[in-house]
Amino acid sequence: MAYSWGMSAIRVALVNDYEVVAQGLIGMLRSYRDVIQIVEVDFRKNVAQPVDVTLYDTFAAAQGDGEDVRRLASNPMAGKVVVYSWNVDPGLVDAALANGATAYLPKSLPAGHLVTALQAVHRGEARAPSPRDGSSKAVGGDWPGREEGMTPREAEVLALITQGLTNAEIASRTHLSINSVKTFIRSCYRRIGVTNRSQAILWGIEHGFRPDRGRIRLTDDRQDRQA
Repeated sequence: MAYSWGMSAIRVALVNDYEVVAQGLIGMLRSYRDVIQIVEVDFRKNVAQPVDVTLYDTFAAAQGDGEDVRRLASNPMAGKVVVYSWNVDPGLVDAALANGATAYLPKSLPAGHLVTALQAVHRGEARAPSPRDGSSKAVGGDWPGREEGMTPREAEVLALITQGLTNAEIASRTHLSINSVKTFIRSCYRRIGVTNRSQAILWGIEHGFRPDRGRIRLTDDRQDRQA
């Protein structure tokens, strides 16, 4: 794997509603600070300073076919928008690109492969994901419920339950079948020791499954939270 160490660091904004997810990405990319400079982390806010690349993480959010990506792509501050997702269905990839995303990358990418892909995007070499890019499992980053043994998909479904979405709405948001959503819900319940939706929502509220609000700007490893 070759890195363009001589080029200026790529300025990157991370967009996701959950601080633990965004901070997990920061930790994942920490060893590549010479080439990737994360300058802003946005929670349900638009990118507010010029960056080269905006990495849109779809955890518990609208997928790349939603309005959020279209809005980011129209923001001149956001640079090139990259959708970062576990769901690499070709139809969803095409919809994200039609919405203005420059590229669509799978979360199965190891950190080094992700860095290389972001460099390629920055150079204008947009590309679609490939199964050869990584394993079938997420290998980096973080998500709510990881310490309780939840898989990324289980955590995402629980986060959407905590947001108040119905099973049908969760299926639509995640592009999962209703049966798959029900399977993830049952496995979540077993992991956290609850037996119904009300208990699951209460548990989610108490354990960081509600979306965060605000913006973090990073400068020389210092973080200033803004309302």
